[in-house]
Amino acid sequence: MGEQPIYTTRAHVFQIDPTTKKNWVPASKQAVTVSYFYDSTRNSYRIISVDGSKVIINSTITPNMTFTKTSQKFGQWADSRANTVFGLGFSSEQQLTKFAEKFQEVKEAAKLARDKSQEKVETFSNHSQESGRETPSTNQASSINGTDDEKISHGPEAALLKNENERLKSAVEQSNTNAKKWETELQTLRENNARLVDALQESSANVESCKKQLGVCKEESDALREKIAELEAQCNEASQERQKNAQLSVRVKELEAELQEKEQELENLRKQAEIIPQLMTECENITAKLQAAETKNKELEGRIDGLQMDIDDSHQKQGNMKSELKKFMDILDGKIDELHEVRQGLSKLGIDN
Repeated sequence: MGEQPIYTTRAHVFQIDPTTKKNWVPASKQAVTVSYFYDSTRNSYRIISVDGSKVIINSTITPNMTFTKTSQKFGQWADSRANTVFGLGFSSEQQLTKFAEKFQEVKEAAKLARDKSQEKVETFSNHSQESGRETPSTNQASSINGTDDEKISHGPEAALLKNENERLKSAVEQSNTNAKKWETELQTLRENNARLVDALQESSANVESCKKQLGVCKEESDALREKIAELEAQCNEASQERQKNAQLSVRVKELEAELQEKEQELENLRKQAEIIPQLMTECENITAKLQAAETKNKELEGRIDGLQMDIDDSHQKQGNMKSELKKFMDILDGKIDELHEVRQGLSKLGIDN
């Protein structure tokens, strides 16, 4: 069957900075596919992720590995063989939980596979040692107690036992070699575990630092919220001022319209006032005529009775004209006073704004 995927998800991949061992370095520009693979031939599990043509994760899972959740959407594990720490950022807490559960499941499976392999090796080693111990005693007994005929008759069996003994010795030597190799790997794993413990402690310190930074950010966020509330209150006050200004603008427009009406009335009064000089001129002309008539009165004493009626009529007209002129002047004064009051109201309104 070979190697087959058993679980796949998507996440942002990070690796610990090899220099500082504190900061995370992005291994992918965007979320990529991260898969668990099972190799039935070797009975092993791997986490593999590829970004384009570049392999960014190739981590064989061992029973000593631990997947740690450092936040609601981020988790990490250390790979001693790759001499690095991998980090995964997920889009949701549910995806992180599923990946962590699968990691624990695969870790247990790897542990069972390792235990079975060790049991087979120990069984084979014990069998080889027992065979190696029994074979010399058998040959010795046959050489001491057996006769020459028995030696001759059992010669092929002795050769087979000898070959089997040599084969078992080779197996034992191979087992010893494997045991030394496993001891070396175990020592390496212990050293890597020590490094991982240091890395975990550094990660814990980073987590504490992140928590402190988060606290500072929360305090800053609370301060910003208070500032926003103050700004909103100021905005409400500004909105109220805008409404007042809008109302005042409407009032100013109304007053301007009234002012235009008053100015139109004043213009009409001015046009009417232009007639007054003509009336004054007529009055002067009449006065001149009256003086001329008085001068001629001496000459026309005989005609004084007839002209007296004309004079009375002229005086009556002059009185009527003066009364009309007085009325016009009173109306003009009233309009001017109203216009003056309107201008004072507009000036006061402009000062208030």
